[in-house]
Amino acid sequence: MIDYRIISAVPFTEKIGELVSMLEYTRNVTLNEISGLTQNELDYLPDDSSNTIAALLLHMASIEFVHQVISNEKRDLTTAEYKKWKVPLELGDEARATIKNRPLEYYLVQLQETRNSTLSLLKSKQDSWLLEESQWENGGSFNNHYLWFHVMEDEISHRGQIRTLLRNSKR
Repeated sequence: MIDYRIISAVPFTEKIGELVSMLEYTRNVTLNEISGLTQNELDYLPDDSSNTIAALLLHMASIEFVHQVISNEKRDLTTAEYKKWKVPLELGDEARATIKNRPLEYYLVQLQETRNSTLSLLKSKQDSWLLEESQWENGGSFNNHYLWFHVMEDEISHRGQIRTLLRNSKR
C-alpha cells in the first residue's frame, strides 16, 4: 500500500529523509502503473517519433544514475558510463531500435538497482549537502536539492507519457 505522507524516512537525516519519502512515493506510483505490463505494452510504439514504455523506464534509471554522479562526485559521466547509459538518456531512434523485447522484470531490476545506489548515497549525506551549489558549464547555478527534485520531476513527467501510451495501446 502506498503511504501518502511525506515524512522523514529512517535512517536518513530530516531533510534527506523527506526527499527519500518523495522519491519513494514517486517510484511506488510508477511501479503501480506498470505492474503486470505485457511485452506488447512495454514495446508499444504509436509512431516513429515516440518512445516506448520500456525506453522511458530505462530513461528514468539513467537520469537517476546521472544525478548520483553529478551530485556526489561533481563530475560528468566517464566514457564507460556514457556508453552504458547513452541510449536511454538520449532516447530517440536508437532507443526505438534497441530498447525492446525484454520482460518487465528487466526494467524493474534496472530501476531497483539504481534506486538502491541512490538510497545508499543519501544515507551517507547530511542535510547541508542538499544546499551545496555547483554550476553548469553555461554558468547556471544549481544545488543538490534541485538535482534530486529533477529526478522526481522527470519520472513524474514520463509517467504521464506512460499513461498515455497505455491508453493508446488498448485502442
